[in-house]
Amino acid sequence: MPWRDQGGRKRGPWGESNESGGLINSPWGRSRGNGGGSQGPSQNDIEDMLRRQQQKFRDMMPSGFISPRFIILAIFIVAFIWLISGFYRVQPNQQGIELVLGKYQGIPKGPGLQWNWPTPIGEIFLPDVTRENRIEIGFRSGVNERTNTRQDVPEESQMITGDENIIDIDFVVFWRIRNASNFLFNLHNPEQTVKVSAEAVMRDIVGNTKIQDALTECRGAIETSAQEQLQLLVNEYQAGIEIRSVQLNEVDPPAQVIDAFNEVTRARQDLERLKNEAEGYRNDVVPRARGEAAQIIENADAYRQEVVNRAQGDANRFSSVYEAYKRAKKLTTRRIYLDTLEEILSNINKVIIDDNVKNSGVIPYLHLPEIHKLFSNNRLTKDSSPKIKGGGE
Repeated sequence: MPWRDQGGRKRGPWGESNESGGLINSPWGRSRGNGGGSQGPSQNDIEDMLRRQQQKFRDMMPSGFISPRFIILAIFIVAFIWLISGFYRVQPNQQGIELVLGKYQGIPKGPGLQWNWPTPIGEIFLPDVTRENRIEIGFRSGVNERTNTRQDVPEESQMITGDENIIDIDFVVFWRIRNASNFLFNLHNPEQTVKVSAEAVMRDIVGNTKIQDALTECRGAIETSAQEQLQLLVNEYQAGIEIRSVQLNEVDPPAQVIDAFNEVTRARQDLERLKNEAEGYRNDVVPRARGEAAQIIENADAYRQEVVNRAQGDANRFSSVYEAYKRAKKLTTRRIYLDTLEEILSNINKVIIDDNVKNSGVIPYLHLPEIHKLFSNNRLTKDSSPKIKGGGE
């Protein structure tokens, strides 16, 4: 906005002006107003100034720098360097995943030197498919490197068992990449997905298990079941992940009741010890009793066989005697009579009396029993002692 000074002249942002409107002391020189004065810059002056600036720039550049040949050569060099930058190396433990204009090409590249369109057309991912990844749930190890301590995470480790008790479980999931393309493109955060899935699977298994079983003999079964169910779950997500194993580090009751649970555990250990001792005693007594029973059965069978054979022999002997008796009755009868007397008299003290003696009827004879004792003392057999047969029918 112009204003007037004491001399009556107008002042403005472009200098002073007189009464007729002409500029005085303008940055473009004096105006051509009615009051006269110098003229402003013309169009020819501006063009001359631009030509002088262009000439100065040409003087600064080497000769022929902006020629068409130079431009083509520069474009070729830049394009060559850009194409060369598309080479990359895939290590033996990696898979090369190539994208062109954001689209996956469908075949992962194996180890060696590979090429893909450079940025911004192409993109390369090199995931490690052999590394064993580890996810800790319920705790964090190596929190303090100096003391090598671990930090408990109760919101992950505390779970409810099937009998409505609280248990504290720390476990580790080992996994690795099985399908690199699914691993990269199907999940936004694969590691977090594995962690959340493992925690959900473990809570489901523990929720169907009694606390005492989880603390004692079911640890191996829980690990196996968790691995199988977690693998099925990540397969549904098409995560391209292989669950290698699930390991339970600590399975403990809450700290508030751990002493009581330890007492129960010791009692169960005593129970197991007594059961083992009883089992050992049973394993010692039962085989021995079975052996003795088998021996008794074998002896009874042998005795039965002996009695049957003896009876069969007696029957056969009786049959043979009967056959002989039918052929010679008188002779056989006398033979039976003599054999019977021999068997009876061989075991008694004998005194022989002959009725033909005229005096007392007693025949003086040696003391046969004393002689028999004498022979017995000399270890003679009973058959070697003298026998006296007499009588008649």
